[in-house]
Amino acid sequence: METKQFKAESKRLLDMMINSIYTHKEIFLRELISNASDAIDKLYFKSLTDSSVGIKRDDFAINLKLDKENRTITVSDNGIGMTEEDLENNLGTIANSGSLAFKKDNDLGEDVDIIGQFGVGFYSTFMVAKEVTVYTKAYGSDKAYKWQSDGVEGYTVEECDKEQAGTEIVLKLKDNTDDENYDKYLEQYEIQSLVKKYSDYIRFPIKMEVEHTHYDEKGENPEIHKEIETLNSMTPIWKKNKSELKDEDYNNFYKEKFMDYQDPITHIHSKNEGIATYDALLYIPSKAPFDYYSKDFEKGLQLYSSGVMIMDKCSDLLPDYFSFVKGLVDSEDLSLNISREMLQLDRQLKIIAKNVEKSIKNELSKLLKNDREKYIKFFDTFGLQLKFGIYQSYGAAKDTLQELLMFPSSFDGNKVTLDEYVSRMKEGQDVIYYACGESIPRIEMLPQIELVKDKGFEVLYFTQDVDEFAIKMMMEYKGKKFKSVSDGDLDLETEEEKEETKKTSEENQDMFKFMQESLDGKVKDVRLSTKLKSHPVCLSAEGNITIEMEKVLNSMPQNDGNKVTAEKCLELNPSHPVFEKLKSLYTADKDKLAEYTKILYSQALLIEGMSIENPVEFANLICGLMV
Repeated sequence: METKQFKAESKRLLDMMINSIYTHKEIFLRELISNASDAIDKLYFKSLTDSSVGIKRDDFAINLKLDKENRTITVSDNGIGMTEEDLENNLGTIANSGSLAFKKDNDLGEDVDIIGQFGVGFYSTFMVAKEVTVYTKAYGSDKAYKWQSDGVEGYTVEECDKEQAGTEIVLKLKDNTDDENYDKYLEQYEIQSLVKKYSDYIRFPIKMEVEHTHYDEKGENPEIHKEIETLNSMTPIWKKNKSELKDEDYNNFYKEKFMDYQDPITHIHSKNEGIATYDALLYIPSKAPFDYYSKDFEKGLQLYSSGVMIMDKCSDLLPDYFSFVKGLVDSEDLSLNISREMLQLDRQLKIIAKNVEKSIKNELSKLLKNDREKYIKFFDTFGLQLKFGIYQSYGAAKDTLQELLMFPSSFDGNKVTLDEYVSRMKEGQDVIYYACGESIPRIEMLPQIELVKDKGFEVLYFTQDVDEFAIKMMMEYKGKKFKSVSDGDLDLETEEEKEETKKTSEENQDMFKFMQESLDGKVKDVRLSTKLKSHPVCLSAEGNITIEMEKVLNSMPQNDGNKVTAEKCLELNPSHPVFEKLKSLYTADKDKLAEYTKILYSQALLIEGMSIENPVEFANLICGLMV
């Protein structure tokens, strides 16, 4: 029998396809099942216009058979089959697809949903098989053919006996190596898992003889029973009408599919037709994965093409700030390249990604409006990611995310949205006040916050490191700028108070200069405070770096010892008895005033939650006061 050479450019091309195109050997089964499904589709569509076919839809099936003794896997179907010419064109010529031609030229005059497009999936079998044999008989033909190949050396074609139309593919597995265990593909559990993973929603039944071990009442005397089982569920939940499904159905699917024991917070089931046709089923989990905020976390949605899983995590379908979303997208329209594992970033994929993003935003907005308790549960878990989204996009994502943000507030101690804050702003108020700290109790002890609250202004509490960085990127919300209570000028005084402060400042300018110099450049200025009520001293900052940002940036491990420093100002309360003491010391004992200045500066640092450069000096100064 003559061995024919492949019609592709070279043996090297086949070798490249076998060893390079696919990153996971296990997908060979997905490819064969998809090809079998295509073959059945072709005969099924023919039966719609040709009554002589005589096969009902329920009669179609894909069958799998494992033979451990002979180390073979058999995949068979009762589809359209192949003629000798088909074998030459489809299996003898690499990258030639009969399915693609069928899509274009079918008798129904429509774009029939056929999975296979590129004709190379069949050759993935050589990743696991040292010999592949194909028995096939075309529907309506009285001849059957056997195609056999061991890979790059070529193939043979000869007539054979086969009663029914269809195709049977037999893989003779490679011998095990130190790196690869091919025997695992002979285990029924492995095959069941691969079908469930990749081909669960092929619309024809995938059947296999499965062994079950039964024991008596005492758990002894095992007996093995064999029965033919359907391995795939065929109809995906996302293809069903929403009216057919209950929350329980969605939740059960989520827990089984994504290995979670808790119900999700909510789900999004959408069907889209038009420029990009796809189905999406998305879930917002009730808890974050253990590695969510680590570099090891891998985002992405499962991607299906006509029910066949192409990618387990398609990261291009989710923006980073919605990376917590789990789910899947199933589309017939995506452009796939030569391997179904790899996806071209085409226009349709970008459209789908944009629509998915919009769906998630709308669902979260709806949750915030209609079920605040659930939304707060979500925000407590994933709100940090939304804030990072604004910061990491340099504010580009603020239009998508800013209405979803929540912060604790002085209004009632609970979390509020920016919309709610703005709706309660006092007449004439043109800024959104906020304060930073490690916790709400720490923030409420800040000297700077006392007067702001006393004048009736609501204050947002920023307790997470990213909070202030995010709002700096936002710059404003609905025309209202953000202002820290630690900023240099809060503009809370009346005109009369401003005049009094100006007069007192001018009278004590020399003392302030002396105090600033005694701190050896640690502060940019010493001045009167317009924001203190009962406390003697506080720190404020000028410029783009705030005191809180200095703390956060200097705590990062990648800082490499390059300290970031805010331009600090030491502010004194002119109404506090300490201020009168300072004035008297400036006249009577400047050395003592210098010591008091250092004490006040250290106190201000401690209030802000910052460390003191020289704690020994501070302790000695306090002891000096005591004696």
